Amino acid sequence: MTLRLGDTAPDFEQDSTIGKIKFHEWAGDSWVILFSHPADFTPVCTTELGLTAKLKPAFDKRNVKAIALSVDPADKHAQWTKDIEETQDVRVGFPIIADADRKVAQLYDMIHPNQSETMTVRSLFVIDPKKKVRLTITYPMSTGRNFDEVLRVVDALQLTDGYTVATPGNWRDGDDVIIPLSIQDEAVIKQKYPKGYKAPRPYLRITPQPNK
Repeated sequence: MTLRLGDTAPDFEQDSTIGKIKFHEWAGDSWVILFSHPADFTPVCTTELGLTAKLKPAFDKRNVKAIALSVDPADKHAQWTKDIEETQDVRVGFPIIADADRKVAQLYDMIHPNQSETMTVRSLFVIDPKKKVRLTITYPMSTGRNFDEVLRVVDALQLTDGYTVATPGNWRDGDDVIIPLSIQDEAVIKQKYPKGYKAPRPYLRITPQPNK
């Protein structure tokens, strides 16, 4: 199954380090970052899960829950979590799904046979409170993910959900934003963007971030 932006994230019930999880129920009204890793007791994954744990205050600020997944069983996840906490100097405060039967991996197309017939690649999904898929990123097994980029995109998604703006390349919270081409009426522009705008080209209209 291939998930596309705007699709409803499939619901599932699966074992995890905190017991059985019903995904949509667990997610509640939060944003969710669901990400897979190839296997427990592997070096790149250990650093990734440690980094995710350290970012918990940043996730909390954005109403984001993190949840990881691999095809290893829950007892192995629990053993590995101790290693993560000791080597990365952090407490792992998010669940790790035990997808031993690969049910979730298949739902979310996390196994890419040209990488591995059995292990999940580094898939990542940002899912909004309406359970819609808003971002997908897939990394190869040898490359750790950039979670700063994930936070940046969550900031952009939450901003553009609340205001009629788009974000330019490399945008970060506090930077100027772009007025979409769908807004052409000058009266509407003055109302929606009271801080004014610069237009180096008619199609490129730059305005200060509206909630700053």
